[in-house]
Amino acid sequence: MYSPQSLHRWGITHSESMERLAYSQACRDPMAMERANLLNMAKLSIKGLIESALSFGRTLDSDYPPLQQFFVVMEHCLKHGLKAKKSFLGYNKSLWGPLEMVEKLCPEASEIAASVRDLPGLKTPLGRARAWLRLALMQKKLADYLRLLITRKDILSEFYENSAVMLEEEGAVIVGLLVGLNVIDANLCVKGEDLDTQVGVIDFSMYLKNDIDDYRSEERNGQIAAILDQKNYVEELNRQLNSTVQGLQGRVESLENSNSKLIEELAIAKNNIIKLQEENHQLRTENSVILMKAQQSLEIAEGDLNCELDTYKQSRQGLDEMYNEARRQLKEECQLRQDVENELVVQVSMKQEMEMAMKLLEKDIHEKQDTLIGLRHQLDEVKVINVEMYQNMQSSDDSMRQKNDMIARLEEKTNQITATMKQLEQRLQDAEKERASAEDGVRKFKQDFTNKSDSLQKQIAQREKQMTQLETDLKIEREWRQTLQSELERERETIAQLTAEAQQINGLKKEFHRLQDENSQLKGICEDQEQALEELGCKLSESKLKIEDIKEANKALQGGQVWLKDKDATHCKLCEKEFSISRRKHHCRNCGEIFCNMCSDNELPLPASPKPVRVCDTCHALLLQRCSSNAT
Repeated sequence: MYSPQSLHRWGITHSESMERLAYSQACRDPMAMERANLLNMAKLSIKGLIESALSFGRTLDSDYPPLQQFFVVMEHCLKHGLKAKKSFLGYNKSLWGPLEMVEKLCPEASEIAASVRDLPGLKTPLGRARAWLRLALMQKKLADYLRLLITRKDILSEFYENSAVMLEEEGAVIVGLLVGLNVIDANLCVKGEDLDTQVGVIDFSMYLKNDIDDYRSEERNGQIAAILDQKNYVEELNRQLNSTVQGLQGRVESLENSNSKLIEELAIAKNNIIKLQEENHQLRTENSVILMKAQQSLEIAEGDLNCELDTYKQSRQGLDEMYNEARRQLKEECQLRQDVENELVVQVSMKQEMEMAMKLLEKDIHEKQDTLIGLRHQLDEVKVINVEMYQNMQSSDDSMRQKNDMIARLEEKTNQITATMKQLEQRLQDAEKERASAEDGVRKFKQDFTNKSDSLQKQIAQREKQMTQLETDLKIEREWRQTLQSELERERETIAQLTAEAQQINGLKKEFHRLQDENSQLKGICEDQEQALEELGCKLSESKLKIEDIKEANKALQGGQVWLKDKDATHCKLCEKEFSISRRKHHCRNCGEIFCNMCSDNELPLPASPKPVRVCDTCHALLLQRCSSNAT
């Protein structure tokens, strides 16, 4: 804490009554006293920094002492009343938490926060907070960011206590004082500076003043205030002029762009008009030529129509008779075709069902084979694990036998030690009796048997030494026995684990046998289904033979023409183009050959079918020629 005498010695005057009242209240409350002292220190550091920077006359760097002291004072102000958060290493107070929240309140601060996070040398939250303060000062927005932060009391209450500087009026005063730092230009190198391990100690020698210098400082403060006012006025005028210049430049650019666009559109419109005039002239000439050709074609078409009408009237009578005979034959053929198509539909549906069944069976067989392969791998792994566990069981049995032998030997040793202890106790009792008798003899005959008593005491001392040695040996034996018992318990646990694993292996064996049974059942089902498929294939082959016989009979009824199969034709017979998904196959009902749609898009009535059916171009020309010759 800073006393009022020390503050007066540093040059802080308490002339105003409000400041005296606040200081007297602060003396009663320690937190209020700390806030008042921090406010005074902030005033001194900011004032000294502005004065020294203006007298310095150039950009400040990281080694400037008033600037370093300003950052130390700001760190103390931001640390005041900070809540301690619990972490893995204990309780920790971090400035980075509240400063990081500025990014959410002001989007412009996201650039500073991102650059602080990307700095490679910073490892602690305190170092990141110090780097953030330096970058905000270089941006000349430290006061703006902290003003946004102190307005949100709900956010600060998560990080600070109720009586902290940032939650009281002193914080607002400090933020107001920070506005004066916008006149300072600073160029700080944050990347190479060790901000994690710096010790933040306030150097009060920089703020000590004498009473003689007060008058000079007041004059200097007046000059500085006038200079700052002039600088602020000039900066404001500069900002306004820059904004107006930018607006005018934007307007000029937009007008130039619109003018260039209009010129381009005008040139395009002129070119379009010339092209349209040329196209209009060409269309007029083409229209006149087309009219002449249309008149000529109309005259030719009228002559052809008259000839065709005459031929049509003559051939109509013969066609009516042919039509009646063809209709009778068509009914018979339609009945036969209907029967054949019904049988074909039945056979096709059976074939599709069989194909689906075959696909499903193949899928099931593949899945069963995959499961069998997986089970074989699991069985091999289980066998390997079983062999390892059998070896472990043998080794554990051998170790158990050895340990049982050791325990038997230890029990024999303990029995021997207990026997020796009993003998020693009996000897001790005898020695005590002899000692009592010796004491009686000594009392009676002290002068005669002094030598004997000395010898007896020596013997007793030797016996006591032997007893202590035996007791230590007993303790060692007991400890050894306890270690052996603990090892025995561990071995028993391992044996229990091995038995549990053996039971699991037995369960796996049972499951493997069950899977083998299922596999054999599935193989039987698969064989049955294969037999059924073979029977169905035989039936399908028989039905195909019947269909082929029916087709041959149908061909014989249609006049002996050869009906070409779809699989035998890969190209059109006329244009010789290859068939594909877009170019389909079509049979000519007259010759039975396969053509594309372009070469067989004609329809004519045939003797076998009174209705018009599809015929190829060659058959169409032949039939028309035959009809015209018959008509003549």
